[in-house]
Amino acid sequence: MNRSAQSPVTFEELVAEAEAAPTDGWDFSWFEGRATETRPSWGYARAMGERLAKAEAALDIQTGGGEVLNSADRLPPLTVATEGWPPNVAKATALLRPRGAVVVASPEDAPLPFADEAFDLVTSRHPVGPQWAEIVRVLRPGGTYFAQHVGPRSAYEVVEYFLGPQPEGQSAARHPDRERADAEAAGLEIVDLRAERLRMEFYDIGAVVHFLRKVVWMVPGFTVDQYRDRLRTLHERIEAEGPFVAHSARHLVEARKPYEA
Repeated sequence: MNRSAQSPVTFEELVAEAEAAPTDGWDFSWFEGRATETRPSWGYARAMGERLAKAEAALDIQTGGGEVLNSADRLPPLTVATEGWPPNVAKATALLRPRGAVVVASPEDAPLPFADEAFDLVTSRHPVGPQWAEIVRVLRPGGTYFAQHVGPRSAYEVVEYFLGPQPEGQSAARHPDRERADAEAAGLEIVDLRAERLRMEFYDIGAVVHFLRKVVWMVPGFTVDQYRDRLRTLHERIEAEGPFVAHSARHLVEARKPYEA
């Protein structure tokens, strides 16, 4: 564990530090030295940037705090992003406005607030759930959807530690084969679809607490008070045995809207 001698070491101090950490946006730098996650081999941010550099009008769905979109060297002349959580809307606006991008507040499950065939590129990193019909609607013929999705049973070692065994089919909608079928049914042609399971390690209980506060759908309604006993047991296990290991699931999706016959 890469921690300085002055860092908190007791259970209560680690938990208090994690509870005080901000959770807005998708900046995961707080985890440095406290948790790791292997990155997918395809390098989503780099590949997204390459496509943005060639686009004329782009939409980034559920942009979070805008960090991934902002990592691109060049943004298209028309760049728009949507986000549903108000703190992230403010953060993304502050980050992306200087680059000429517009951030639109829009709930994750609402229709996209844009005209038909408005964009030649639609991107998204870890959307809650892709709205395939809406994606097809806002794409121009020949346009591309390029995204990294969360796959089935991602980080379920964490989920099941707190909630117990989960039904096998609970996250079936996230399976890449299911998403392929749904995308094709909506009218898209799959260009590329790749999936990987990736090792995650949590080096202290503060990292677990921060993860569950930030990724709120993993253990819905998570609070330290509710799970204090389980957290303390896990803290003792990490101290005695080393990192708590889980596995994330990611898949890359590239799809094209065909030209009309």
